[in-house]
Amino acid sequence: MTQTEENSRRLLQSLLVSLNGVTSEPPAWAGPYFGEGSAAHSLEVLERCEALLMGRRTYDAFSRQWPSAPGPYAARLNAMPKYVFSSTLGEPRWNNTTVIGEDPVKAVAQLKRDPGQDLIVYGHGRFGQTLCDAGLVDELTMTVVPVFTDGTPLYRPGRTPQAWELLTAGPGKDPGLVSLTYRPARIREETNAPDGGDR
Repeated sequence: MTQTEENSRRLLQSLLVSLNGVTSEPPAWAGPYFGEGSAAHSLEVLERCEALLMGRRTYDAFSRQWPSAPGPYAARLNAMPKYVFSSTLGEPRWNNTTVIGEDPVKAVAQLKRDPGQDLIVYGHGRFGQTLCDAGLVDELTMTVVPVFTDGTPLYRPGRTPQAWELLTAGPGKDPGLVSLTYRPARIREETNAPDGGDR
């Protein structure tokens, strides 16, 4: 499935990244920069999405943190449908959660074809990388946090190179942050291709 095929909804990926390109364990280094502005914006984006998609590690962290948390963001997260892609997770303990043990690429492609609002995935771990590699991510938003830290890099060696087109760039919602939003560059390339001829 390509980004130019007709889908009922988009898949949005949102992640925090350090100045040196690390994406793993953001609570350990991004917390001091994530204030009221970022929280309000995150809620705004979440309210426009219908479901949250997660890998097993994100599910384990979120299902411990959010079910008993107060506030409108937690309320929205708890109420919305959630899909966990895992072959080892049994019955989920977080409400409104469905476990999908089959091929995540095939399953997410089907979710995108189903009618509804946009889908969102947080972070860029193994699951997020798989979705990018498969060409399923329609919009990638990176919030750059002004720290250098050790951890897993955004781009893992051995992956196929990917080109992205910048949609927006500017200050983040709290001091020190930068927000960058991209879409796969092939959207523009295919849209501008001449009619007729070989493709």
